[in-house]
Amino acid sequence: MNIVSLLRPEAVKSVSTVSSKKMLLHALGDLSANVHDLDHETIVRALQERETLGPTGVGHGVALPHARIAGLNEVKAVFIRLEKPIDFNAVDRQPVDLFFCLLAPENAGVEHLKALALVARTMRDASICAKLRANNEPETLHAIIAETQRVNQAA
Repeated sequence: MNIVSLLRPEAVKSVSTVSSKKMLLHALGDLSANVHDLDHETIVRALQERETLGPTGVGHGVALPHARIAGLNEVKAVFIRLEKPIDFNAVDRQPVDLFFCLLAPENAGVEHLKALALVARTMRDASICAKLRANNEPETLHAIIAETQRVNQAA
């Protein structure tokens, strides 16, 4: 499994109009619906339910919202970079501007956990996050994320 297989270029977006957690979850739902042909309301509901279990804001301005979705046959991802960070109830209580969202089949089990671990390792790298924050073009954001995969494979 690699990030490039999870995150297609069209699944990356920079957004300036989101100012709340609710709006962000809807933006993730919109992007997932458009790119992966999923039902917007199903995605938003699943992400909201997951957020009630505990924060997916992992700190340092990063959140990893994720949910299991009935009918999916593989793990899929979307990425949103906000121009202005929002309160997302992160564990360090800092606002969040980088959202790497994973959607997994209901019975994904190990595959979901592997994807989450891969994304968490990537987004834990401060230099990657700095590059993502310095750019707002979706193509560039995807290239930065894809490059981390190539660097990690070479190491």
